Amino acid sequence: MKHVKALIIKFVMSAVVLGTVFTGIYNYDFSDSILVGLVLTVVAYALGDLLVYRNAADDSDYKKRNIVATISDLILSFLVIWIMGASFFGNIITVIQASIVSAIVIAVGEWFFHKYLDKHVLNTDNYKHTDATYNK
Repeated sequence: MKHVKALIIKFVMSAVVLGTVFTGIYNYDFSDSILVGLVLTVVAYALGDLLVYRNAADDSDYKKRNIVATISDLILSFLVIWIMGASFFGNIITVIQASIVSAIVIAVGEWFFHKYLDKHVLNTDNYKHTDATYNK
């Protein structure tokens, strides 16, 4: 159940960002933005959160794990959004621009999502004394 809640949080974050950028700014279909957000959520949770975040560094270095996972989420988000966006929307230049903006905003959200993931899903409180921002 913890993973389902985390997936919902991640999807809402991605859908809001993609809906705002692709639909609100670039006037693409909202349904396509939601579909990209859904695929991005599943791929990024499996690869970025469960694989990279868990294995990026040892348990004593929360900050390093979060930095590595956030950078990998930035790259992964850009690639998924760009590839799917190019196939749905066609205009490559605006899709690249929207993908860059979306990936950066999502990566900022991922920094905080990893803290949630660490505390509530993975149940590791090992880092609260090593990172001043952990409890925020």
